[in-house]
Amino acid sequence: MSILVYTESENGKFKKSAFEAVSYAKAIADKMGSSVTAVAVNADGADALGNYGASKVLNISNDNLKTFNAKSYAAAVQQAAEQEGAKVVVLTSSADSKYLAPLVAVGLKAGYVSNVVEAPSSTSPFTVKRTAFTNKAFANTEINTDVKVIGLSNNAFGVVEVGGSASVEDFSPSIPESGVNVTSVDKASDKVSIADAEVVVSGGRGLKGPENWHLVEDLAEVLGAATACSKPVSDLGWRPHSEHVGQTGKPVASNLYIAIGISGAIQHLAGINASKVKVVINTDPEAPFFKAADYGVVGDAFEVVPKLTEKLKAFKAQNA
Repeated sequence: MSILVYTESENGKFKKSAFEAVSYAKAIADKMGSSVTAVAVNADGADALGNYGASKVLNISNDNLKTFNAKSYAAAVQQAAEQEGAKVVVLTSSADSKYLAPLVAVGLKAGYVSNVVEAPSSTSPFTVKRTAFTNKAFANTEINTDVKVIGLSNNAFGVVEVGGSASVEDFSPSIPESGVNVTSVDKASDKVSIADAEVVVSGGRGLKGPENWHLVEDLAEVLGAATACSKPVSDLGWRPHSEHVGQTGKPVASNLYIAIGISGAIQHLAGINASKVKVVINTDPEAPFFKAADYGVVGDAFEVVPKLTEKLKAFKAQNA
């Protein structure tokens, strides 16, 4: 019996969340006296997953899976789990995996728990900790089915290198007709993706216009961060919708989230509440974001942000 983990990749390269998922699966395997088998789809360097705890990788090379399709990917993961006799299947909490995991759970007649933030506190009964009420609370949840499916929250467990390499086996699952025909895919060309970013710098209407977005971009460049925006900013066309974060946009679970000129509507806060440290810069001391933030600066972004950027540049130069 092994722990199975689905590892996400893009353009042949594993995402950071894939390494975190394998690290998490390894923690479960250690508790259960088992091993980790990873499933990789059209990815390069699959043996590198051994560095994070996988002992075996089922490597799928299939042109029909170059574009994500939940039904097709679910069939592949389900067949891998059945072949390996896996009792626990680990996925991330990305948009794709949240679509994929329920289908896998149905196929395996498994219980599914999403937004998990810690290794199981017990394996008998199998109990995991997850966020609830848009990250305002935690719930300790027992999974009583024979097979368990877990969705790990991004940046919740961390990437743990254990050394070693994994054996790689070709795996050719039977892929059903999907009924979906993808004609094109448009992707954001950010230097750092919001989903994988450890630091996110986000801007709101307080920046007054797209011509001032260099404040966000300059700070993000110094921090090696992804750039994001509030919903009104994307609705106004200042920034692409791919950068919209919040409950109705992309969820953020970064280690650091910096909000510039964002008042903090409840939908925005719900989408970024999983971030570990939240910083807000706003001229209005009554802005709702200050109640949710760990640190706040009451001040004009046009004065505060350039000074912060310069201080960070100087700090990095001294420690280079």
